[in-house]
Amino acid sequence: MAQFGIDLGTANTVVCNESHGVVFDEPSVLLRRNGAKRRGRPVAIGQEASELLGRVPAGLSALRPLQDGVITDLDTARTFLHAVVRRAARHPWQRPYARVAIGVPSGATELERLALLEAADEAGIRGAITVDEPIAGAVGCGVDPMERRVHLVVDVGGGTAEVTAFCFGGVLTSRSCRVAGDEMTVAVYRYLREHHHLVVGEHTAEDLKIRIGYETEPSVVVPGRDAASGHARLATVPLAEIVKVIEPITESIVETLAACLDDLPPEASRDVLADGMLLIGGASLTRGFAQRLERAFGFPVKLAENPLTCVAEGAASCLRNPSVTAAYGWN
Repeated sequence: MAQFGIDLGTANTVVCNESHGVVFDEPSVLLRRNGAKRRGRPVAIGQEASELLGRVPAGLSALRPLQDGVITDLDTARTFLHAVVRRAARHPWQRPYARVAIGVPSGATELERLALLEAADEAGIRGAITVDEPIAGAVGCGVDPMERRVHLVVDVGGGTAEVTAFCFGGVLTSRSCRVAGDEMTVAVYRYLREHHHLVVGEHTAEDLKIRIGYETEPSVVVPGRDAASGHARLATVPLAEIVKVIEPITESIVETLAACLDDLPPEASRDVLADGMLLIGGASLTRGFAQRLERAFGFPVKLAENPLTCVAEGAASCLRNPSVTAAYGWN
């Protein structure tokens, strides 16, 4: 029986086959014809659909099935999930019998979890379960959630940021905020328009935000459209400016998450000091984010080796261990 872990994220969706590893890792975008049947097959999903953001032809619409980590349009989510499963489970006989664990933010409400399971069921995924993304991400990094010691995980994705402390099959404390990587992208877009009079697309703003994490040059050339004349032009943007633009958002996230320290048992500090705090999620790669976490929490920070795929990998691993899903109430 095939077993899949799905990280259905605001920015990207990752599917891990327990036997074959990651089999799908693409943007959470769906391209659909306007006026087509709501339950009809999409024109494109994932990378193919994402490449058309900002240049979608007339008669088509590019949609995202999630906002802030949870479903906002049940039908779009159902269509997207159905298409993803068709791509991930290439053999039709695998789909009806597959076991699937889908990651959700720890702060998701019961109604939001039920909406996701309903969308999965309508997409042909029978008997799916939801797993908390921070814990699944830790499992994907080799952490045993049934250990008799506290683990602290910070998960910063596109739509949500959250911190969760867990130990021996239970959650000690969890804090979340629906301000994360997407807000950083929007801040970059607005800054370029207001201070460089350059209008750019979502892809360009996202790429610039990512580049500050690894770019060695002091400035980069950004293509776009002149806000005044409408003509295409290039602008040279110092990376230090972009770092300052996203800094207030980063600080806001860190301050919100650091509030969990008030709920953390004193004995837990010894475990976290010894093991370090685990940092996962795409936005965790933002330059300087780990250092800000260390200053705010007072704990050493370890960046996951696979921060973008560990949630899906951990979700698939949880299916092999019924004691974990039972202890955390996921079955």
